[in-house]
Amino acid sequence: MSPFEHQPASPWHPGEIAIQDHAGSAGRMAEIGPRVIRDRMIDQHRDFYGHLPFVVLGAVDPAGDVWATLRTGAPGFLDAPDPFHLRVRSIAEPGDPAEVGLANGASVGLLGIDLATRRRNRLNGTVRRGEGDGFEIRARQSFGNCPQYIQVRRVDIGRDPSRSETSTAAAPEIGHRLDDRARALVSGADTFFVATYVDGRDGERQDDERQVDVSHRGGPEGFVRIGEDGVLTIPDYSGNRFFNTLGNIRINPRAGLVFLDFATGEMLQMTGHAEVILDAPEIATLPGAERLWRFTPRTIVQRPGGLMEGAAPRSPGRDG
Repeated sequence: MSPFEHQPASPWHPGEIAIQDHAGSAGRMAEIGPRVIRDRMIDQHRDFYGHLPFVVLGAVDPAGDVWATLRTGAPGFLDAPDPFHLRVRSIAEPGDPAEVGLANGASVGLLGIDLATRRRNRLNGTVRRGEGDGFEIRARQSFGNCPQYIQVRRVDIGRDPSRSETSTAAAPEIGHRLDDRARALVSGADTFFVATYVDGRDGERQDDERQVDVSHRGGPEGFVRIGEDGVLTIPDYSGNRFFNTLGNIRINPRAGLVFLDFATGEMLQMTGHAEVILDAPEIATLPGAERLWRFTPRTIVQRPGGLMEGAAPRSPGRDG
């Protein structure tokens, strides 16, 4: 490439680069990043979103706390009319702490994941709201992810996004410590989702735009450890080496987690403080872990029936 030809800007911020460098992949990611992270959705991704019954979102509330959540509907409730916009046809969820972070103009992270086929794609962008229910996301970053550690499930969710009446789910329960029910859900989980973010000025970007990310974490049942103090310890396994989540945490320790009871539809959401640990003897005690991170919940929201009909597992265990 001649020096006069356009060279795509790096999509990585200093937090991501620091973790990549520690893992020995920074050089490779500098080459790969501009090729695979785009400012638009490719046709394959646009079609993929249209077949999903749920989507995972990451949003930041006015206090700066970040939340991970889900929106559900019959396939087709997600629609990409062009490569730059994804529509989410969904009624507002007043009991969801992430709802206030989905305001017009807000930055948002989105993960489309098919647990039955282990496909997943990510989209980060800006919320645009018009008249009626739902919103659309203007793409800023769009990219695919590998299928590692996704636990295979058949997902049947019965929420109709066109319904205007208030959800019949039980009222949210808000607290600051994990109770026995929450501990059981976390300790038995093989899947959860995590939202993180950096502001442009913190990530040393050329603009002040906020970048929100939401991603999947999976492992064998019980891979998330809970300490007596309520702090969660999560192993980080070998993956695509992007380190979006850990890179964000390195710059901004705020994180939001959501655990799901796929049998009952209960959602357990929490926001709090995270830290990345790259070198520690404890890493060797977590099978397969290359590093770990810890999460200290500050606000916990339990939403019985938040996922509606839930999902049924197809096969157990961690996928390599």
